[in-house]
Amino acid sequence: MIGAIDIGGTKIAVAAVTEDGTILHRAECPTDPHLGFPAAISRILAMLRSAVTACGPLQGIGIACPGPLNPVTGVIGDVGTLPGWQGCNLKQPLEQEFGVSVAVENDADAAALAEYAFGSGRLTSSFIYITVSTGIGGGIILGGQLYRGVAASHPELGHQILDPSGPLCYCKARGCWESLASGPAISDWFHAQAPHRGNPTAAEICNLAAQGDPLATQAVARLAHYLGLGLTNLATLFAPEVIALGGGVMKSSALFLDDALAIVREYGTQVPAESIRIVLASLGTDVGLQGAAQAWRMNHR
Repeated sequence: MIGAIDIGGTKIAVAAVTEDGTILHRAECPTDPHLGFPAAISRILAMLRSAVTACGPLQGIGIACPGPLNPVTGVIGDVGTLPGWQGCNLKQPLEQEFGVSVAVENDADAAALAEYAFGSGRLTSSFIYITVSTGIGGGIILGGQLYRGVAASHPELGHQILDPSGPLCYCKARGCWESLASGPAISDWFHAQAPHRGNPTAAEICNLAAQGDPLATQAVARLAHYLGLGLTNLATLFAPEVIALGGGVMKSSALFLDDALAIVREYGTQVPAESIRIVLASLGTDVGLQGAAQAWRMNHR
């Protein structure tokens, strides 16, 4: 039984997870990062204690958290969605409380590990998981191993530059993938075209497109274009067996995924793009918890 913690900008989920990825005794609470890191740790400890009471002792604890962070030390970097948490250590308070080892992983890498073990990446040796939501991120599995960069860093796939004349991103680049195809990017573009229509969310824009709204249809076509370009880059650079797409924006994939895949086939001419399977991720909203547990297992094989 592994304790699993999935930290997001909005909520923190905690569960006990079995060897086969089954989630038991799930609980969650608001992240409320403005209340400070110690307050969040206090809530996490309380939820883990309840999991131990319900399910028995934990063999270890895995944590999935937005980056940048150091997976070796557990120290959080300058995470935009967790202001004030920079420099805080996720591992130490949990190891002290429960007396077990703790593994910390970037949330996109953790999700990739879960999809590779239990979902759309099973039985492959080269696999990329991409989440398209508030941001765009992903994890890469090559030769059955999670790919890490220099100093154990996490490759930021969402910040590949697609259009240097595009919107300015907090990463300081213009026209990176995240600034063009994430949920907020869709909303920002729609609002810029029609300020009088307010600030609909990406999901609301997709619903409008499904009803035939011309501007929303144009926004979705733009999303398909940039989603397809980013996927083409990944296909060309890595030529993986499978690319799996998750995240909130992909809930509306029926509106744009076919057009995005057509772009991959059109421009992915230097690799056998037709042999790369680009599919929807299969594990759903609990992929972060399953990934956190899998991160611990990967560190203790």
